Amino acid sequence: MNYGMGMQLASLEAIRPVFMIVMGVFLMVIAWRLCQTTEGWTARLIVSGAFLLGFGYSLLLPLYDAGLIERYSPVSSATALGWHVVKLVVMNCGWLLFGLGLALHAQVFSISPPPRKLSPSPLTPPREFIA
Repeated sequence: MNYGMGMQLASLEAIRPVFMIVMGVFLMVIAWRLCQTTEGWTARLIVSGAFLLGFGYSLLLPLYDAGLIERYSPVSSATALGWHVVKLVVMNCGWLLFGLGLALHAQVFSISPPPRKLSPSPLTPPREFIA
């Protein structure tokens, strides 16, 4: 039985690129919101990782699913291998930078231990020396 074009639009293969685009945009929004309270290298790492992941999820992976970028195979051309390397570098570096930024934001790599609270010492009267 042929149900026509409606069933193809509702398939997982048709929804996957849309999900990837939404996921890339969501990562950028989360990074933007998180970096409003962060500064320095932590914010830079989070934003650069989210930018790479957003590029990978919103552009590269949907283009692979649409067939506009050749998939890697042993007999394919150098262009397909180049795009495959770009995809691997973008996605892996994106997750590495994003995760490192989140770890710095959560202070997982704290350099010094947190300061200890000093307990108040009881006031002792001064000693008198008898000579």
